[in-house]
Amino acid sequence: MSAGGDVEYEARVLEVDPERVARLILDKGGTDLGEVLQRRYVYDLAPEGDVSRWVRLRDTGERVTLAVKEIVSDAIDGTRETETEVGDFETANVLLGKLGYTAKAYQENRRHSFVLEGARLEIDSWPRIPPYLEVEADSREEVVRVAALLGYAEEELTGENTVKLYTRYGIDLSAIEDLRFEGP
Repeated sequence: MSAGGDVEYEARVLEVDPERVARLILDKGGTDLGEVLQRRYVYDLAPEGDVSRWVRLRDTGERVTLAVKEIVSDAIDGTRETETEVGDFETANVLLGKLGYTAKAYQENRRHSFVLEGARLEIDSWPRIPPYLEVEADSREEVVRVAALLGYAEEELTGENTVKLYTRYGIDLSAIEDLRFEGP
């Protein structure tokens, strides 16, 4: 991974029906990788009010990673990520605290993962907003191609990050310190 971070080629299709999209992916030959509850802590990295850079500590249910995320645009290739695996979610949070980082938020989402023709597809459900499909591949062209295979035109794709998606629904994600699902 480069010191400046790897480019992420990903796009989202908003307001999907998770069951319909899962069936469509499988019907096109995709592989179901299962569902997990993800949890994360988010830490400010940049000056107050700059939401284009942050540190993310995430537990995917399979592994725990620490990343610096940098948004340069809302395009399919507009995100840079420098990420490494760490041992334990809570211990890493304590360690970051000892380094002077205070988590500004705790967040949860449910993720149903698939692989289709080399692309990673995620049906993400977050509290308070409709589910969306994320398509991630090795190039912008591959993202667009796999989305089209599922019936989504390039104009239906957005590279907006989660903060901007919440803003679409009138919710200021930066003002929510604890974002979890209600109930079990």
